Amino acid sequence: MSTQNTVLITGAAGWLGGLLSGALIADERTPDVSFILADIVEPKAPQGANAVTVKADLTSPDEIDKLFHTERGIPDTIYCLHGIMSRGSEDNFELGLKVNIDSIRMVLQAARKYSEGRSAPIKFIFTSSLAVYGGPLPEVVTPSTIATPEGAYGMGKLTSELLVNEFTRRGYVDGRIIRLPTIVVRPGVPSAATSAFISGIIREPLKGLEAVCPVGSSFDSPELELAAWLASPETTIKNFVQAKHVPAEKFLSHTRVVCLPGFTATVRDELKALEKVAGQEALKLVSFKDDPINRRIVSSWPARFDNTYPLSLGFQVDEGGMEPIVRQFKKDVEAGIA
Repeated sequence: MSTQNTVLITGAAGWLGGLLSGALIADERTPDVSFILADIVEPKAPQGANAVTVKADLTSPDEIDKLFHTERGIPDTIYCLHGIMSRGSEDNFELGLKVNIDSIRMVLQAARKYSEGRSAPIKFIFTSSLAVYGGPLPEVVTPSTIATPEGAYGMGKLTSELLVNEFTRRGYVDGRIIRLPTIVVRPGVPSAATSAFISGIIREPLKGLEAVCPVGSSFDSPELELAAWLASPETTIKNFVQAKHVPAEKFLSHTRVVCLPGFTATVRDELKALEKVAGQEALKLVSFKDDPINRRIVSSWPARFDNTYPLSLGFQVDEGGMEPIVRQFKKDVEAGIA
């Protein structure tokens, strides 16, 4: 059978995986798309989607291989989204190595194997993170800024980036590495990401719940000037789709890494946007419990990037800072979809 526009998504049971499959169905540049959706728990396919869902241990070579033998055939695109989040991999180093490096390598090897004999190698879209950066950094990060992670999560992501780049150089896959900004606001329960509070201090108060900010000890703390590089879920998913469509020759010749566009906001900026959108009552739901480990990791990440290169590839950026994002999430909460 034809495998045109067959997309394998690993980590498909996660929030972003669910949004991505829906966005690809709506994408006019990906007609008649079919899916192989895989995760450690069986994912849910979008209603009406042409999809198979697979509960798979993505640290097992045999279970990874089975993903290339479903009734949907061999995928022409893989979105490799699975992983152990930042604080989770910091606290459980061995598990982080197993999932964030070994598993990615095994998926790459399978993509290499099943690309043989095809007219074009499988597109391999790997979601990385700004956690690959650390140490002394320039005021603005550019494509030539060297990545020196200061945490287990960033180390794992950078290691897998190198693998994707090398597999691409050798023609085994058509790699696309997208370093994500911190996505705000994430719905649902808090994740094990070190940056989870960046969504939590908006999400919980808009739902009438208390939230703990692990940075600073009060609204007057200078630590609230901690800045982060952010993007909305809506823009991030549009950029996931765009990553599939960038012509290979448009990437820099020596690397497939692209830092997705974003904007800079401080923790204080977030809280001011929350107050402006939802008032003092929402702001009062935020309390403080300073976490030095959390603060150290997040403060090691860069907060300002040059968007020129990703914008030249057709990726998009949010406009207007935090306030429009908070307003949109408030609408989603009121509509019962967040």
